[in-house]
Amino acid sequence: MPRSPRTRPLRFSTQTLFLQLGVVLLVVLLSAAVHAWLTYDRVGREAENQALTLARAVAADPSVQADVLAISAGAGTPPPAVLLAGPLMAAAEAIRTRTGALFVVITDETGLRLAHPDPDRLGEKVSTDPSQALAGQEVTTRNTGTLGPSAGAKVPVYAPDTGTGTVVGEVSVGYSMESVGQSVARDIGPVGLTAAGALLAGMLASLLLRRRLQRLTLGLEPEEISTLVHDQVAVLQGVDDGVIGVSADGRISVFNAAAQRLLEQPDLSGTPWADAPVPEQLRALTRPDAAEADAIELVAGGSVLVASARKALHRSEDLGWVVMLRDRTELQQLTRQLDAVGTMSTALRAQRHEFANQLHTIAGLMSIGQHQQAREYLAGLAATGPLKFPVDQAELLQDPYLQAFVGAKGVEADERGVTLRIGPETLVRGQVTEPQDVTTVLGNLIDNAVNAAVSGSSPDRWVELEVLDEPHNDGGTLHIVVADSGDGLAAGTNAEAVFAEGFTTAAGPVVPAPAAAGGRNGGRSGGQGLGLALARKLARRRGGDVRLLEPGTPGGPGAVFMASLPRTTAGTTAGTPAGTQDLAGKDNNA
Repeated sequence: MPRSPRTRPLRFSTQTLFLQLGVVLLVVLLSAAVHAWLTYDRVGREAENQALTLARAVAADPSVQADVLAISAGAGTPPPAVLLAGPLMAAAEAIRTRTGALFVVITDETGLRLAHPDPDRLGEKVSTDPSQALAGQEVTTRNTGTLGPSAGAKVPVYAPDTGTGTVVGEVSVGYSMESVGQSVARDIGPVGLTAAGALLAGMLASLLLRRRLQRLTLGLEPEEISTLVHDQVAVLQGVDDGVIGVSADGRISVFNAAAQRLLEQPDLSGTPWADAPVPEQLRALTRPDAAEADAIELVAGGSVLVASARKALHRSEDLGWVVMLRDRTELQQLTRQLDAVGTMSTALRAQRHEFANQLHTIAGLMSIGQHQQAREYLAGLAATGPLKFPVDQAELLQDPYLQAFVGAKGVEADERGVTLRIGPETLVRGQVTEPQDVTTVLGNLIDNAVNAAVSGSSPDRWVELEVLDEPHNDGGTLHIVVADSGDGLAAGTNAEAVFAEGFTTAAGPVVPAPAAAGGRNGGRSGGQGLGLALARKLARRRGGDVRLLEPGTPGGPGAVFMASLPRTTAGTTAGTPAGTQDLAGKDNNA
């Protein structure tokens, strides 16, 4: 059986329009009904008051009082023919005709009609209860009698000039409710026009509101808006990049979780952008006179960030700014590792070239029979190492990676007037299996120490390095100790504070440090205060650590740092030679 085509639901804006029109129509109808009822009640009360006034006037007429008293004092009630020709009937009909009342009825003290518009009703008891009026009370009524529905009043008729206040009859006056309805009908016209005008105004307002709603929601349905909100939350909270939205009125509208983490701030949504606790460089990107420039690099929240800002426009409407933050800390760490590997590779190539030259020299001496000179040449090589790097006791480093890398660092240090030397307790029996991690940490510590020696007050500038490997079944641990001739850490500096990202004691402007450098003691004379933090993070990721052994003293020697890098060497012999000290408790031998 074929399915019937599914009807497409009305759009939310259309549903809202119909709902608004229904509400307006309902309000107009209720208002019109209430106005009609109030008008009907008001006209009815006016008719009652008019009837009461007329009834009082008739009841106070001395001739009426005398005629009613005469009939009430007599025996029985005159026949209808007599009443029809009597003065009361003539007076009542004259008043009714003159005032437009529905009826003017006069009764005796028993409620029998003495005057009535219908002659056939004369002498009969009135159809409505006259007891209150005959008891001396004035009442207004709305009821239906023999002449139809009416709004009227009943007033007692007192005996004239007796002074006893004796009620001898009552006067009942009524106005037709049909005339009241006609009066209301005359008022319904303006009420209807008013209601129609209100309905038309409501329709126009609903149409305008519908257009505005479509413009504000970009024509989207509530389900689509809900989906967009869910997608926005998923995207903004799921990406690793920080996103800051600044609205056109200068307030932060978006501050996602990544931005909170990178800037180490709580959610700043709703905060004025000008007063937000963010780096000034970010605010500078969104100034009115600022153009969309390339990304800038800054240090914030202990991280190296790359920030960029773009104008947010929708159909030429200015929506504000979007600021993007990207964490470059890991990338910087990788860059340092690659720089360290490049330095080591360059040194290894130089070592291979120099070693080849030395072999050619030895072969030449042997070929011409200069055996003594060859022995002396070999003795010189044994004393200075296979390469003539400006590193004291470089022969203590037998691992090619360490030898080449430290030699290259010795050249850099020598260019800055600093002597790099190897400590006498250096002993590396295995081979380095993780050269990237080792050279990254080692290079950072050496460069920081060189910076400290250069900026120190001692004229004898030096850096001492001691390296020792500790054997393990799953790979040896490499212990590194670096000391320098600098002035050490400032008094009162916390030992853990120097490892915080962004910590620096540099007095001058921060400038890029050499490869693998980050500024020791948080960046003493270069870098961005990230080197030690990154080195410690790398070491701890391997299960090791980088820590401060000695803070140093003014005038030298400087601070001493130690790094432990597990699972970075292999091929070590079992056991530890006698006399080897625990580097964690080693004194500064500089």
